[in-house]
Amino acid sequence: QVKLVESGGGLVQAGGSLRLSCEASGSVFNIARMAWYRQAPGKQRELVAFITSSGSTTYADSVKGRFTISRDNAKNTVYVQMNNLKPEDTAVYYCNADVWIIGTRYVYWGQGTQVTVSS
Repeated sequence: QVKLVESGGGLVQAGGSLRLSCEASGSVFNIARMAWYRQAPGKQRELVAFITSSGSTTYADSVKGRFTISRDNAKNTVYVQMNNLKPEDTAVYYCNADVWIIGTRYVYWGQGTQVTVSS
């Protein structure tokens, strides 16, 4: 079992920055990948970025060059630094963890944190 708690959302003007944090607790040693997803009103949840246990990162095209995902293994925390925010980045942002235990994949989600970018 893994519990994920996000923080850092809020209201920011276009061009501004925010950093989201996601702290994991529980069976953190089995986490293979951590990711950030987002869901805007009326839209499907979409992948923003992910980072593997080895530190490899992948980004959605819409955030490349603006967002940076990182993890602090000592604190069991993953971050996403969001710069040059745009109104279209407005969404609820969810932390996600993929856990593999004896060949079975488990997926965990945080409760979400609202990011609102005003124009």
